Amino acid sequence: MTGRDLLPIAAFAALAALLPVLVTAGTLLNFAVFTLIICLAAQGWNILGGYGGQYSFGHAAFFGTAAYATAILQTRYGVNPYVGFGMGVLAASAVGWVIGFLSFRSGLRGSYFALVTLAFAEVLRVVANATEVTGGAAGLLIRLDVRAGNFQFESRAVFYWVALGLVTAALVATRALERSRLGAQLVAVRENENAARALGVDALAVKLSAIALSAAITGAAGALYAQYFLYLDSTIAYGTWISVEALLAPIVGGAGTVFGPVLGGIILHSLSEFTKSLVGRIPGVDLVIFGVLLILVVRFPPRDLPGLLRGWRARR
Repeated sequence: MTGRDLLPIAAFAALAALLPVLVTAGTLLNFAVFTLIICLAAQGWNILGGYGGQYSFGHAAFFGTAAYATAILQTRYGVNPYVGFGMGVLAASAVGWVIGFLSFRSGLRGSYFALVTLAFAEVLRVVANATEVTGGAAGLLIRLDVRAGNFQFESRAVFYWVALGLVTAALVATRALERSRLGAQLVAVRENENAARALGVDALAVKLSAIALSAAITGAAGALYAQYFLYLDSTIAYGTWISVEALLAPIVGGAGTVFGPVLGGIILHSLSEFTKSLVGRIPGVDLVIFGVLLILVVRFPPRDLPGLLRGWRARR
């Protein structure tokens, strides 16, 4: 990986970092922070689904595990929030590796793998809803203690820059994966797993590495969500909402590309808020819009919005 590879990422980070300077409204900054959390979760899905071709319907399992881990470590055991954040990411990665091992070792792929990930996420939701350590149905509240050393900040702008830093790190990790031997092997497995095996690629090890990295990045989004909103319950942590948004953002923005999840996340979350402002807070209205957008993207090749725009320009 060269400096030229990092230049677009650096330009994006520099421009995005100016937002809190130009916009001071708390509502808009809150929107921006939440959008970056979605982008981070989507970037994790993109590693496994976009580059690896292993579509997951249950990335909430990783998001929720990291969120609960960092919250429980703080509230129950007094662990430093920064340490808890890192341990939450590691816990999500471990859960990803276990799910991957059980699934890939059994030869599951395609829709079978997608349904297994969905099942794991749902099982974890049920367990979290019935377990005392997670607060059960009442949820878990992280005590408000606004200090930088406690990973709580008075200004939303600081949280925004933290979220932007994590998204930027995920972009760098994705670019590094693209340029690495592991990335080439992952794409080879995606295109033709049997042929990759014939060439000496350890497909199981490659897919396990991909799902562990994917889970870690999505887990970072979950841990940041817990630290920003300071409240969790099973529906938030393991809800289908995060699995849907983490899956749709890369597909809409361009799966298997570095900036696709970021573009898709911004488009989807902006569209969701715009729709809600027009029709009110009708439950599920954003999911309806997402479904229509997904149908349009899948129906018309090359199956992502940047590709549709390029095709439209070419026809003019």
